[in-house]
Amino acid sequence: MPKELKFVMLLDCYGELLTEKQRNVMELYYFEDLSLSEIGEPLGITRQAILNLIKRTENILQNYENKLGFARRLEGLRACFNNITESADELSDDNINIKNKINSEVRKGLDLL
Repeated sequence: MPKELKFVMLLDCYGELLTEKQRNVMELYYFEDLSLSEIGEPLGITRQAILNLIKRTENILQNYENKLGFARRLEGLRACFNNITESADELSDDNINIKNKINSEVRKGLDLL
């Protein structure tokens, strides 16, 4: 998994555990794709300070994941749901009601994630 995608997932899982400043900077960096200068300038913070904050926050997020493993579990659940959907798609047209019910339940499960 690419590093950026990894931290986007970790932010989704653990973002509420960060301080408001940490969360805001990480969202600007990862979701809005702003540069260090674009983040730091309105806050009156240097590029180096923003980089340090991002690196510290990445370490915090990684420590949460190492201890709790929610992102890993969510990714595993998504993979299972995808496998179930693929298997349901292999059912013959004679089993269309079962296929539709399986796909409906998978969608509900994915929405819960």
